[in-house]
Formats: sequence, C-alpha cells, structure tokens
Amino acid sequence: MYFQIKEIILWPKNPAFKPRRLPFETGKVNIISGASRTGKSAVIPIIDYCLGSSKCLIPVNTIRDACAWFGVIVQTSAGEKLFARPEPGEQRSTDDMYIEEAATINVIPETLSKNTTRGQVRTVLDELAGLTNLDFGDGESQSGFDARPGFRDLSAFIFQPQNVIANPDVLFYKTNTYDHREKLIKIFPYILGAITPELLAKQHELKRLQTELKRKEREIKNAQEVSAQWLAELRAKVSEARELGLLAADQAGEPSRAEMIQQLQGLVDVTDVTIAVTGTTITDAVKELQGLESEESQVSQELSALRRRLEEMDRIRKGAANYHHGMQIQQERLQVSSWLTSQRSGDEGCPVCGGHLEASADKLEQLNRSLVAIEAEAGDAFEIPAAFDRELQRVSAEIAATTEKLRAVQFRKRALTQRSSDARKKNYQTKMAERFIGRLENALQLHRKLAGDGELIAEIAQLRDRVQKLETELRQGNPEARKRQALNHVNTNAARLLPNLDTERPNDPVSLEIKELTVKVSGADRADYLSEIGSGSNWLSYHVAMILALQQFFISLRHSPVPGFVVIDQPSQVYFPQKLVLRENETIEEPQFKDEDIEAVRKVFTVLSAVVGLAKGKLQVIVLDHAPRDVWGGIANIAELEEWRDGRKLVPVEWLYVSSGDA
Repeated sequence: MYFQIKEIILWPKNPAFKPRRLPFETGKVNIISGASRTGKSAVIPIIDYCLGSSKCLIPVNTIRDACAWFGVIVQTSAGEKLFARPEPGEQRSTDDMYIEEAATINVIPETLSKNTTRGQVRTVLDELAGLTNLDFGDGESQSGFDARPGFRDLSAFIFQPQNVIANPDVLFYKTNTYDHREKLIKIFPYILGAITPELLAKQHELKRLQTELKRKEREIKNAQEVSAQWLAELRAKVSEARELGLLAADQAGEPSRAEMIQQLQGLVDVTDVTIAVTGTTITDAVKELQGLESEESQVSQELSALRRRLEEMDRIRKGAANYHHGMQIQQERLQVSSWLTSQRSGDEGCPVCGGHLEASADKLEQLNRSLVAIEAEAGDAFEIPAAFDRELQRVSAEIAATTEKLRAVQFRKRALTQRSSDARKKNYQTKMAERFIGRLENALQLHRKLAGDGELIAEIAQLRDRVQKLETELRQGNPEARKRQALNHVNTNAARLLPNLDTERPNDPVSLEIKELTVKVSGADRADYLSEIGSGSNWLSYHVAMILALQQFFISLRHSPVPGFVVIDQPSQVYFPQKLVLRENETIEEPQFKDEDIEAVRKVFTVLSAVVGLAKGKLQVIVLDHAPRDVWGGIANIAELEEWRDGRKLVPVEWLYVSSGDA
C-alpha cells in the first residue's frame, strides 16, 4: 500500500509559538542525526500515536510538557491526510483526534480541536489498507486472536525502535507482549497473501455449512431412531381413519408408505370431515343433525357479525357522550366572559395613579368577543342523529332474536342426540374425527421428514454437495503451499541482502519462522535461532535484512495492506557503548566510531539505499541515529533532513524554556 510520511507536526502549548513542522521526502532514505536526548527516539511513538495506538508512549516531561497536539501528514494513493491527537495529560491516552483530508495539505491550522475519534480514524486506516472485514474464527469473534486484522496490527512491519532493532529475542514491534505476538502469528498468512479475502470468505462459508450440516444430520438421526415405530404408526392412523369413516375401506392390498402419507395428508387438507361419511350410515336423525349443525354454524356467524356492529355503535355513542361532556365543561368555564363584562361600569381608574383604563377595556372587550365565539362553537357541537338510536335499537333486537334462534337450534340438537342413538354416534364420531385430524397433522410433519424424498434429506444432500465443492476449492487454493512460496520469496530477498551487511554467517540460508516470529539460520551441522546467535552486529543485520526483505515482498504483491515505510531508530548503537546512568553535571559525549565500525554502519545505510532505489518510490525509510554525515555521506537515495546538535532538537529550545519558566 502506498502510504508514506510527508511531515510530522507539533503544536505548542504556548500559543505565542507556531507549530513545529518536520518534513520528510517520500521514496528516500530520510536521516535525522543528532546527539542523545534531542528527541530522536520520540519520532516512532509520535507517528504510532497519531496512527491510532491505544497508548501514548511519547516520552513524558520535556516533550509532552511543551506540546499540546501531535500530528502526522501521510501521502496515500487517495491523497494526503493529516492525523492529529492531543497530548493526553495525566491519562494514558485519549480517543480525541483531528483529521483533515485533501489532495495536498500545505497549510495547517494554528490551533486544533477534536473533529473525530480514534475509532473512526482506525476505520479510515483499515479502509485505506483494504483489509478484510472477515475474522479468522467462526464469524462471531469480534476480539482476541481470531478477530479481523486491523491497521494497528501492521505496525509490526514498519517500526524498529531502539529496543527492537538489535534485539535477539524480539524481531517485530510490540511482539514482546503475548496478545500482539499471537495476533501477528494468526494474521501472518493473510498479510503474506497466502490467504486471500476470497479464500477467507470460503473458509467462513465452509465452517457455516459444516455447522449446519452437523445440526441437520443430528435431526435426521434423532428422527430415524424411531424408525421401528413410525411405519406401524402410519398403518394405525390409516385404520383409525377408516373406522371414523374418513377413508374408504374397500381398497385392495396394503397401501405403500407414500400412499398412506398421501391419503392422510388429503384428510388434513379437507376442512369438512362429514363429506367422507357413507350413505349406509346416514339415517333421518343423522340427516337432521347435519342440518342443525349447518344451521348452527350459519346462525353463529350472523350473531358474531351483529355483536361486532353493536360494539362499534356503542363506541360511537360513548365517544359522542364524552364529547358533549367536554363541551359542557368548557361552557361552564367560559361563563366568566359574561361575568367580567357585567362587573365593568366604564369609569374605573388605576388604583395607583388614578388614570383611565381604556386599553384594558379594549382588551377585555376583545376577550369577551373571543369567548362568545367559543361558546357559540360549543353550542353547535355535533349531535348524533335520531336515526342512530333507531339503528341501535334494531341491531339490539336482531341480536336478541338471533341469540334465541341459536339457543333453539342448540336445544333441538341436544334433544335429537338424546332421542337418537344414531345421532349421538354421529356427533361423537364427528368430534373424534376432528381430534384425530388435529393429531394427524402433527404426526405427518415427522413422516414427511423421514420420507425418502423429504425436505430434510434433500437439504442434507445439498449441504454435503456444497461442503464438498468448497473443500475442493480450498484445496485448489492451497493456502499452505502459497504461504511456503511467499516465505521462500522473503527468505530469498533476505539472503540476497545479508552478504552486504556485517554478519558472521552471510552465506548461510536464512528463514523467517512465523510460529516463533524469529529468524532461523541453517548452518552445515545445525540450525540456530536468532536468540542462539551471539553479537549485536548479527542481530542488527538479521533485523535489517528481514524487515527490508518483507517490504520488498509486499511491494511485489498486486495489493498489500502494509504501509510502504519503515522507521529505524539507532541502528548504530551496537557499535559503540552507551552509558545508562550519568553522574550529576556529567555531559553526554558523542560516540566515537572506529574505522571498522564506520564501515559496518555504512553497510547498513548502503543496503537501505539499494532497497529504496529498487522500490522506485514505493518505499520510504526513516533512520534516527547518532551517526553523523561522515558515516553515511555520499550514498545515493539518502535525504538528510536535520541534524539535532548544538541546541537544535525535535522540540524547539524556546518552547522548553518558556514551559519550564511558566512552571
């Protein structure tokens, strides 16, 4: 991904000063050289903080006491973007941020205020990197090692701070902590392009289908555990239907399972169970009972319609009564208008000054006219027409008549069933048939699932086909082979760079071990990990070679989410001693390089220059070091930004003086 640093900006807490702007050149090796305690090691934390890190690791006291905001302008394929974040004060960090986007950003604000949050900035960075929205788990993981990759995870490939660049135990930024280490191991194949977004989507789909397939297979297995009973139950249902007169009894032979299910399903689909009763079972009493049942159903429907109409009319009448009651209350309250008018004689004066009250009289008259109008409106309130009461009485009378009619039909039914055994049998048979059909409908749901052409079995067959197809596609994608191929590419790049660096085993094969996140060097007799190899110059060489080899590989991909810049802090530290503790009033001495040390450090800058040159503008390297121009001068593709010596620092000296004076 084309993503390089154009400028670092510091906003002072003292508004008398203008922001401090530190520009960089893209596609070059940018070098900031200087003495100790000038702010070189703060550059990586500032960039990291402005790109959405969870903590502020910018050194406290001097820098944070003088700066109110920290910002970085980056160049991307989508234009330039300014990301800024305030100094967090006593907090570990703050989510407040400022973002500005334009084709080119030349003028910056003198003062800043929050216009976005860290979460929104991280979303912007994720979109710039083109990172997938899919996680590495089961599709439900939103955190942890299986969470989707984020732009913050890519910082491992772009920062080599002072405590990492020559560390035998840590190869990548922040992987000294367990969480960052495990997350990087998880996403490494994706970063290498071994697992593409398409393959990741197929893996998600495969896991989902496999879970669904197992669930449906359990369902069919549980259903088939009763296979010794369900066929007998079907035959029992058919026999019961024949006894109830719902199925014809003159069928030749034993029906098949499919035929039985079809016959029983036909009963469920028919709502009138009496249509299956044969003519031999019908007597005059049964015919009369059937007629009464039909009449009862019709009268019940009429009665229901009349009751609904009565309820609606009753609601209208209650609504009108409530309306009239409300109007009456308003009329009683508005009687004050006539009382106010009657109390006025016309010669009233102000009790304070004795003046006339013509203005108040006009207002009172205006109020009186308004209240009279409201009273007239209340008097014209809606009245329910007389026809409504006549209709209400008619409906009430029809309900009473229909109720009596229904009672008469029900009485005749009871009398008929008491007189006639055939009618009692028919009534009982009808009730039994209704209960039977209710039970039958539930039972057929299971039988349909167990049928050879059932929906469940068909779904399982389709799922198996889709799972097999996805497994074939994933095997053809072969992410493991793609990962090995990518690592071979990276290892080849590193092996090409190592002979040009200061290492004791420049020709031994080297490999990047993802599971351990370290480098392994294979000798004639044994293979050694980076932590097993001595000498700081070796550690430095393998760090530089592997970080650059990865960047060369990322550039070779059609699309890589990794930003095209690397920041290296103090690569020359392994060639000179550095005091950890200073006595009082003791000054920091500049390191004295020996000739062989100068040559070794120069090799590092020469390799950086060569790799940047081959990248043709797609890679930017920023080096922060003590080494002066005498060490790296004359090397191509190098841009000397600033030299922080003789009082010149990252934070202007006048900022520090004013800050300390104010304190």
